Amino acid sequence: MSKSRRVRMSSQERREQLIDVARGLFADRGYDGTSVEEIAMTARVSKPIVYEHFGGKEGLYAVIVDREMQSLLGSIRSTLADTTASERELVAQAADALLEYVQSESDGFRILVRDSHVGETTGTFAGILSEVASRVEDLLVYHFRIRKLDPKTAPMYAQMLVGMVGLTGQWWLDHRHHKKEEVTAHVVNLAWNGLRGLEKTPPKLPSMTPEERSDHT
Repeated sequence: MSKSRRVRMSSQERREQLIDVARGLFADRGYDGTSVEEIAMTARVSKPIVYEHFGGKEGLYAVIVDREMQSLLGSIRSTLADTTASERELVAQAADALLEYVQSESDGFRILVRDSHVGETTGTFAGILSEVASRVEDLLVYHFRIRKLDPKTAPMYAQMLVGMVGLTGQWWLDHRHHKKEEVTAHVVNLAWNGLRGLEKTPPKLPSMTPEERSDHT
């Protein structure tokens, strides 16, 4: 066989290649700004190959959104499952998990936060934050009861807290003037202490290696 001839990809390899190519294009140009022709051209395949694997641009986009959603949710769920952490530590770990995703998977995060009619059927960033808020709600109900606060207001506060972290992540995506640990510390400072009780130097979450992070999953 000639050395110049390309090695034929398996069906699964081709599928993964198309996902990888489209992920970058969708992150850079959005759903409406990306065409099947451009995806095929970048992947060096014909348009029918894209349709064969995903049925079209919408199907491909849905697969990518679902993957990113599950990746982010999995990371945040693992932090909220830590039974040894205090309430403040859980808030810090959840915020850190989202910001870590912003930092390490910027393309995926850009896709999730974009508004798209397609995303509404497969899970939007707002939907992800809502699911996280429902988990945080249980923690807040417990904490509110201990402090003799009305537990019925916990769902509202959960939405406020998670929404604040989510919007901060969107801002930090394009404003990397501060390190992730600093952003996490200040988010928790506001969430935990309120404006009147802000600490001058809020404590940072201890750094964790990828191996240590995986131990929580």
